[in-house]
Amino acid sequence: MEPNTKKTWQFIGATYLISFLMVGLFALFGGGWKSPNFMFLGLVYMFVPMSVAIFMQKRIEKKPLRELGISFRWNRWFFVAWFLPVLLAIATFGVSLLFPGVVFSPGMEGMFARFGANLEPEQIAQMKAMLVQAPIHPFFMGIVQGLLAGITVNAIAGFGEELGWRGYLLKKLSFLGFWKSSLLIGLVWGIWHAPLVLQGLNYPQHPIPGVFMMIAWTMLLSPLFSYIRLKSRSVIAAAIMHGTLNAVAGLAIMVIAGGSDLTVGVTGLAGFIVLLVVNLSIFLFDRNPEIGVLA
Repeated sequence: MEPNTKKTWQFIGATYLISFLMVGLFALFGGGWKSPNFMFLGLVYMFVPMSVAIFMQKRIEKKPLRELGISFRWNRWFFVAWFLPVLLAIATFGVSLLFPGVVFSPGMEGMFARFGANLEPEQIAQMKAMLVQAPIHPFFMGIVQGLLAGITVNAIAGFGEELGWRGYLLKKLSFLGFWKSSLLIGLVWGIWHAPLVLQGLNYPQHPIPGVFMMIAWTMLLSPLFSYIRLKSRSVIAAAIMHGTLNAVAGLAIMVIAGGSDLTVGVTGLAGFIVLLVVNLSIFLFDRNPEIGVLA
């Protein structure tokens, strides 16, 4: 018998209401993708699922937060969560090079062309000078910096989402089994991103098609996050993976030229292909991941 899903819908509804209202007010008062406050909005936005999950767990259900998987007991899956995003970004870079019109660009000309509209000519010139003078290529610096950020500040921001998605919601939907619950969470997660995507996040060249791309991407990514959360027995590991992926995603497009936000990058078609391979690997090697422990 399926459990009462009333609280699940309350969580989703409250998360959507608060999040969408935030972006609506931001846009109403003139905010946009290029606004200096957009990054701050995105940061606050990430903590909405966590805030709603805490309210539901403590105030409505009157249960301890540790039941949502808050555990700092390290195991090997924490390291998988930490380093796997780097491999995903590098694999996506490799797949992108297989696309027509996409070429290797160690001088980062593609990166400058992609983001040049948001920078002043002096800033671009300064960045190019730094590239020439740097002792090692920024690509490798990005790996180190991404790993450091992924396990510290970015992990904190990632926890803002993961306590909601892989903490509260995965527990509520565990009766569906691993694959169905993961895909449903991915759908909810993707729709939740829609207001930010329409503002220009991830798909600034194609904001409307980007909404559907984001939903597809989160549905492909969600099983991997759920798998890490289950194997590590901790939502903290999922937060580390989330934070690290956000930190290293740029590696996938740093040294390529060509393509668009719909085709290259971790949130583009190249990233989809990589995630499809990862999901297929999970299915083949661990066809029925244990999820009943969350019930």
